[in-house]
Amino acid sequence: MRFMQRIAARSLALVFFLGAMSQVHADTLDQEMERLKKELATLKRDLVILEEDLLFPASSQVSVFLSMDVGEFFQLDSVTLKLNGEEVAHHLYTERQADALYRGGVQKLYVGNVKQGGNRFTAFFVGRGPEGRDFKRATTIEFEKAFEPTFVELSVSDSQASYQPEFRASVVD
Repeated sequence: MRFMQRIAARSLALVFFLGAMSQVHADTLDQEMERLKKELATLKRDLVILEEDLLFPASSQVSVFLSMDVGEFFQLDSVTLKLNGEEVAHHLYTERQADALYRGGVQKLYVGNVKQGGNRFTAFFVGRGPEGRDFKRATTIEFEKAFEPTFVELSVSDSQASYQPEFRASVVD
């Protein structure tokens, strides 16, 4: 009987030991998985940066951003962007997206390549103007593309003096 008790006690100890070992192994495996996930995220970020550098080299890269400081005289529905007469971007806004812009958000409308030298962006804004009327306006900017990346800011703001929205485009240094 004592022999059976010793075997049972040893078996029970072995079960606890194996359970503890499997838990240690599982913890180690979880840690290894977390480390691999972090490495994969870092690698993905590096690949996105490399892809952007290859697709949009600094010598020809141009980025266009939209900001708004409106609400009283203009409600945005859509923006169409033309580069040298060719449409390169169009965005139709949901209520939440437009609200984010009204609250100070900035949207990247376009990233692409342009030839060095003279270029022209034209942005067409469609929405509701004063007194709920349909409103369509455009703004144009001509710029010289140099070797460095170029950033263009499109801005829409309320003009208290004229009770109309103002649409501007500028190259940001």
